[in-house]
Amino acid sequence: MTGSLDLPSGVMLRHAERADAVRIRRLIHQVGINPLALDWRRFILAVDAGGQVLACAQIKPHADGTRELASLAVVPQFRGLGLARALIVTLQTQAGPPLYLTCRSGLEPLYTRFGFRPLTDPELPLYFRRLRKIANLILSVLRSPDGLSIMRWDG
Repeated sequence: MTGSLDLPSGVMLRHAERADAVRIRRLIHQVGINPLALDWRRFILAVDAGGQVLACAQIKPHADGTRELASLAVVPQFRGLGLARALIVTLQTQAGPPLYLTCRSGLEPLYTRFGFRPLTDPELPLYFRRLRKIANLILSVLRSPDGLSIMRWDG
């Protein structure tokens, strides 16, 4: 699965296995992202030669037929090595367009490098329209300086 992704020596990408479920949850909790809908069967992992999970991501299907690149997490001390890039490119290749994602607005530049673009409200499928309303309400209560961005990749 690694191909020409230019991963660090000893690191490979692989599909998650049942035994990885706890490691995935632990990493998601460690980096502080949405812990909902973490089905290990949808995850791709970056692991080192010893089997340690260094990064993960999934394609999450929604009832309306949309698919979301989600749960992208990298162990903090392994950031900057191209692991997120390898996971994004692999999932884009495997899933094909369109793919949606949600992120803090400050992360838009990361995802635009992979062809994702921010969506306006009229462009949002129903699931993401509802999500944005709920998120904006929560963010306003928390007085968060960073908004929610919903992006789409069309290939």
